[in-house]
Amino acid sequence: MTVLIVGAGPTGLTLACDLARNGVPFRIVDKAGGVFNGSRAKGLQPRTLEVFDDLGVIDAVLAGGEPFPQFRLYRGHDVVWERSVSEMLGAPALTASDAVPYPDPWLIPQWRTEEILCARLAVLGGRVEWDTEIRTLTQDLTGVSAHTDDGVIRADYLIACDGGRSTVRKTLGVGFEGNTLQTESTLIGDVRAAGLDGRFCHMLTGGGDVGQRFSLWNLPDSDHYQFVVSMAPDELPALTLEAVQQLCVQRSGRTDIRLHDLRWISLYRVNTRMVDRYQVGRVILAGDAAHVHSSAGGQGLNTGVQDAYNLGWKLAAVYAGADPSLLETYTSERMPVAAQVLGLSTLLHEQNFRGGNGTPAIHQLDITYRDGPLAQDDRRQRGRLRAGDRAPDGFSAAGDRLFDVFRGTHHTLLAFDAPVPQLGIPAVTVSPGAGYDVTPGTYVLVRPDGYIGAISESADTVARYLGGARHAAV
Repeated sequence: MTVLIVGAGPTGLTLACDLARNGVPFRIVDKAGGVFNGSRAKGLQPRTLEVFDDLGVIDAVLAGGEPFPQFRLYRGHDVVWERSVSEMLGAPALTASDAVPYPDPWLIPQWRTEEILCARLAVLGGRVEWDTEIRTLTQDLTGVSAHTDDGVIRADYLIACDGGRSTVRKTLGVGFEGNTLQTESTLIGDVRAAGLDGRFCHMLTGGGDVGQRFSLWNLPDSDHYQFVVSMAPDELPALTLEAVQQLCVQRSGRTDIRLHDLRWISLYRVNTRMVDRYQVGRVILAGDAAHVHSSAGGQGLNTGVQDAYNLGWKLAAVYAGADPSLLETYTSERMPVAAQVLGLSTLLHEQNFRGGNGTPAIHQLDITYRDGPLAQDDRRQRGRLRAGDRAPDGFSAAGDRLFDVFRGTHHTLLAFDAPVPQLGIPAVTVSPGAGYDVTPGTYVLVRPDGYIGAISESADTVARYLGGARHAAV
């Protein structure tokens, strides 16, 4: 079995790293010549940091970024207020705990995230085939043929991670339902700025109206800022440094801020769309190829990483002999999440950094697959934690960190003050408490992607579930 990944952004690279550590043969191609040098999606949510912990890149990610700094809103030269990103989004601030080791969204430019994942992929024995564009594709009952300028690539499965303008999606004729925001467009890019305090992100206005801001987000370990400006639909600025400088003066009323060294720039309209199906035969869609939305709340890149993390272990299971129907659970688990993310990002976009009724969903720690086909919980009395939820971090009775026990390509059994059965997978004894509000004698089975597959007071029930999860959709 061979998997072809089309697209080497964060989604495709995450999937490639996961397949590589599982020993699944794959190729990853991208039509670009290398990693794009723009900051683009610059925020990693706590759940994504947990995924990167599991993939072995968390140290590099933490070293390459920083917590989001405070934001300052200006009226001319005067600071109107100073707030955290959580306050502006109306989201509760988390605190570090045994259950939540990474409570803060992490500021890191996308190019750096991609470079870190490329380096990890190389360590795992993989590499991106750059300058390789998929022109068209065909599929039959046994595989997919992807046609490039250099020939045909044959694979058992093709995973489309080729972005919002996905060639694969268009070739398949998959519906991309939703709308394009007609009331505004967004100007974005990276630039150096003189005359600002680099310890803050800056929202520059002349009169204090957040809706008329010129935003400059500082980028860690760099003297560049990412600028973001909402434009009226009839505003079509030239994509030049001079035009950006003029816009900064117009929005801020200030001439003391000098912009220079424009690294990249783009003008786009916000699309809120998702596919009508995630899988067509042996082709599966992930990341922006499956769903696009406003950047408000920093959900896009993170949702794509979660797509890849959900799909990776299932492809590995099929490679190891599981029934291919297991792959159908990718759609049933991830499609509802995408719909929720579209709704959340639209709400945050409409709030426009004015605060509001935020939700912990921004952190993506409470995303759940409770209603999915792989969640089994037969307890008579259930607590807050259910099958389908994220498995919290914590410590075993022997003092081992649970995320260290989970790390890798296997299921893990947690026995809460109960005998540990021999199921052929890593298993540890844990005491109830912290993130696990279960009673003594309970077993919790954690999937390779860190979600809970089953909770039961019977070891035999967990054993039966494990056999089913390995060989078919249950």
